[in-house]
Amino acid sequence: MAENQEPSALEGEQQEGGNESEAIITTTTHDRKTPSGLTQDEFDELKPFVAEFHTYRIHNGRQCSSLLAQLIHAPRDVVWSIVRRFDKPQAYKHFIKSCTVKEGFEITVGCTRDVNVISGLPAETSTERLDILDDDRYVTGFSIIGGEHRLRNYRSVTTLHEVGHQDGSGRKICTVLLESYVVDVPGETRRRIRVCSLILLSS
Repeated sequence: MAENQEPSALEGEQQEGGNESEAIITTTTHDRKTPSGLTQDEFDELKPFVAEFHTYRIHNGRQCSSLLAQLIHAPRDVVWSIVRRFDKPQAYKHFIKSCTVKEGFEITVGCTRDVNVISGLPAETSTERLDILDDDRYVTGFSIIGGEHRLRNYRSVTTLHEVGHQDGSGRKICTVLLESYVVDVPGETRRRIRVCSLILLSS
């Protein structure tokens, strides 16, 4: 159903040999780069939403951010019914082995879940908090607040959008899923965190 694409280039990573003590705060520019898998016209429709929901203030050399776009051949409401299920991320995130929630759980901002991920990643467990759930605008997002992992101050936002997509059978309305994140990247674990974060987005 979905065409999975590579995330855009990471923003905020310091060049080799740089001095992290000189890191400065900048704003990400995901709205200026067309993600793989989308045409320029399709992305032009989405730029205002990228600027609104997927823009972060980051410390260059100490944090990084990236944006992924997925083109899904299904109605937005159908996709949203899956993505909004904070208690069942394994339904569309293949790196998740299991997810547990407390008894009496309700999907509301502030609720938490405990996630176990597959072996081979620089993470084992993750406790995550739902930060936003907007059913009217198809926006959700969460932060990692605990667990055994190397993703310090990780937070992510996911949005769904309808776009006109041209293929061999003509023009049709499809759903684009945009997912972005920001995370701290201590120098000694920068490479491992980059690998883990990219897997979290692209799975």
